[in-house]
Amino acid sequence: MTIQARSSKKRKQHGQDEASDTFNEAVNLEMLSDEEDKEDVESDNGEVDEFPEIDAGSEESGEEDETYKSEEDTGASGEGSSSGSQEQLHIFPEVKTIVSDITGQEKRVYPEIEPDYDSDSSTEDTPNRVGDIPMHWYDDLPHVGYDMDGKRVLKPARGDELDRFLKTVEDPNSWTSAFDKKAQADKPLTAEELDIIRRLYANENPDADYDPYEPLTEWFTGPGKEEIMPLTAAPEPKRRWIPSKWEHKKVMKIVRAIRQGRILPNRTKNTSQPPFYAIWGDSSSSNAPPLPAPKPTLPTNSESYNPPEEYLPTEEDKKQWEETDPEDREHDYLPQKYSALRLVPGYERFIKDRFNRQLDLYMAPRVQRVKLNIDPNSLIPKLPSPSSLKPFPTYKSLKVVHTHIARCISVSPDGAWVVSGDEGGVVRLWEVNVGREVKKWKFDGKIGSIEWCPRTDVSYFVVGTDDMLHFLIPPNLPASILQLTQSILAPSTLPPAPETPSPVKWSTPSSNTWTDETAVLTIHLPPSSGLPTQITWHRRGDYLASVSIGGSQGAVWIHQVSRRHSQAPFKKVRGKVQMVLFHPMKPCFFVATQQYVRMYNLSEQKLLKTLQPGIKWISSMDVHPSGDHLIVGGYDRKLCWFDLELSDKPYKVLRYHTRAIRSLHFHPTYPLFASSSDDGAIQIFHSRVYNDLMTDPLIVPLKILRGHEITKGLGVLQVKWCSRHPWLVSGGADGAVNVWCS
Repeated sequence: MTIQARSSKKRKQHGQDEASDTFNEAVNLEMLSDEEDKEDVESDNGEVDEFPEIDAGSEESGEEDETYKSEEDTGASGEGSSSGSQEQLHIFPEVKTIVSDITGQEKRVYPEIEPDYDSDSSTEDTPNRVGDIPMHWYDDLPHVGYDMDGKRVLKPARGDELDRFLKTVEDPNSWTSAFDKKAQADKPLTAEELDIIRRLYANENPDADYDPYEPLTEWFTGPGKEEIMPLTAAPEPKRRWIPSKWEHKKVMKIVRAIRQGRILPNRTKNTSQPPFYAIWGDSSSSNAPPLPAPKPTLPTNSESYNPPEEYLPTEEDKKQWEETDPEDREHDYLPQKYSALRLVPGYERFIKDRFNRQLDLYMAPRVQRVKLNIDPNSLIPKLPSPSSLKPFPTYKSLKVVHTHIARCISVSPDGAWVVSGDEGGVVRLWEVNVGREVKKWKFDGKIGSIEWCPRTDVSYFVVGTDDMLHFLIPPNLPASILQLTQSILAPSTLPPAPETPSPVKWSTPSSNTWTDETAVLTIHLPPSSGLPTQITWHRRGDYLASVSIGGSQGAVWIHQVSRRHSQAPFKKVRGKVQMVLFHPMKPCFFVATQQYVRMYNLSEQKLLKTLQPGIKWISSMDVHPSGDHLIVGGYDRKLCWFDLELSDKPYKVLRYHTRAIRSLHFHPTYPLFASSSDDGAIQIFHSRVYNDLMTDPLIVPLKILRGHEITKGLGVLQVKWCSRHPWLVSGGADGAVNVWCS
């Protein structure tokens, strides 16, 4: 046993020496590249290594070898190997044993896995391990998934749109990246991916190696490539050579139909018939017969070769016939008289008459059109009867006469008093019920506009003359109303001056000089402003706006009575301002130029919308008490109704006047509005507006009032409603101010 062990030991040592020599030879080998010539490698010259012989006693000595190895290992360990070598051989991480804070028992804690470059996990790009799930589940969470250790992967900061834009400007290669949903970041694309995207955009094949024009491989064409054997060796089915029972039934069904006459064979077409036919000939029985051809007119006595003497024209008739155009002549010929038929010459208009006859036959209708018997009155929409829409003004109750043109009128808020002004500078205050004149004022120049303050606790009105606005208090007021009115117009303590000075000046005379003839307060507009053509109040009675015919800023000024301050709302206005209005419910301001109506928000100081009435020159407008509708009139006789919630274009256009429209006014309480024109007429309309937005407004013409005379081409210049009654006050160019009652 000892000799065998030693011999096996020697064989093993000899084998290890041979292996070491072989390894040294292998280390000296050179790794050739694909480009190098393979023929340079030295061959083995055909020599073959001998296969080692099998030793029969190797199996018996295997156990001895193992024993020998174990002894050597034991001896090596007994010689005092260090603990460091054991740690190098230990490939698994050490386990730490700690006490749990929750259960109080010992538990094992493994260290975190730190993959090296030789680890398989180091080649993975994304640390997110959530898998194929919808990523929108993490939209409201600060993290986007979990990594390999189960820790949260936080979302990276992406920045706003400005940062992304700056990134595209600074980095020229930013467009070559794509957004990764799992990593929540932009990942750069490879050159291969960019090439695929470019090919898809160019409608090309995404595979770069694909050749659409490669030569066809002919598998079964050519000598020696013919297909001799069939593709399948299945036997022929029986249905291939037995007649079908179902086809036999279908054929017999068609045969029975032919025999019974339900199916007719195709007849041969007769081509002997000419392709042309007579238009007015006999028609087929399938179509309706055509209309008969128009018959030529029969000759009259004047066309005879020997007409009576009364048909022969005179020299004046011949001259007039020759001077008249051929289209306007009563006859196309002149009657002539011959003593015998043989003396009649050839008909010179023969060809023209034949041509006209053929033209009549060609243009004559061949089908009789059935006329629809429709009553024109049925096409008119059914409107309610005016008698069911009462009350509305129907007659003239009284008349107040001015010596000049009564251009402006205004009715008090309680509807009991009317103030009217004319171009002679006279302002009259009179009662509506009886027409009794209470007071008269005289000013220098024309009266451009008059308007009552809408407040009911005070009583005063404003009169506009050249470059000035006068605040007048009517006489015979109660003491409480008079005292409150005077304290508002002329307070004992004036409000502080505004920070921005205004060119408009406010002046109040001393209280010792106050009389019924003088104005308590006067507003001096900038010089060259001109005559104020309109004055309109805000519904609360503290603000009023004035429009003048000249001046800058479009001659529009907004005045505040409590602060005694005036300001121009516009620095620059496109076009000439015709009228302005305050919205009855909202802080909005309507401005009408020659062709457009603009709606502004005063609190936000911005333009809300621009209405396009399609009128060449706007003359007047008024807003509905609800604030949702607006009517606009123009000098081109159009009256446009606007639904402010519907569109910028007019909802309805009315044309009832024959001349220019001068004034429009909605009744504050009744569903009525009136329009006046230079034709001397006043149109009264019923205008009912519903709370339901799906229901259109009901507009019904009720009455035409005529009582003003047209003077110098002008008719009714202004109309105003009484607030508490369906009464109308109108002022005309004839100097008359009429009151129309129901």
